[in-house]
Amino acid sequence: MDTEKIVCPVDRTLNLISKKWSIQIIRDIFFGKKHFREFKEDKPDLSNKVLSNCLKNLEKNGLIEKKVLNTNPVTTEYYLTEYGKSMNRILYELAMFTLRDAESYSEETRENLKNTFKQTLNIDD
Repeated sequence: MDTEKIVCPVDRTLNLISKKWSIQIIRDIFFGKKHFREFKEDKPDLSNKVLSNCLKNLEKNGLIEKKVLNTNPVTTEYYLTEYGKSMNRILYELAMFTLRDAESYSEETRENLKNTFKQTLNIDD
């Protein structure tokens, strides 16, 4: 008898990224942020401790990697792994989900946001 516990793939994915701020950090890296202070720029509610734990969790789950540069002072940068980059489609669809019916965006803004996400996340139709 097979004793492997079958876990829904959606549940497994959500377990990787469901910690508060995880999706936003992944999005920020796609959009070019790579330093600790940059992740905090537009998130006043994000504490240093929570950000640090989030980055450690994303690294532990293989979605990002940390590079410590031998500079003075020492600089740490964060990058998406290939596994992390494969979340591009998920992020794109999250953005498109809201843009499809969002009355708070003009048609022009919707189209601009769609194109920005498409280009940044390297989405082909």
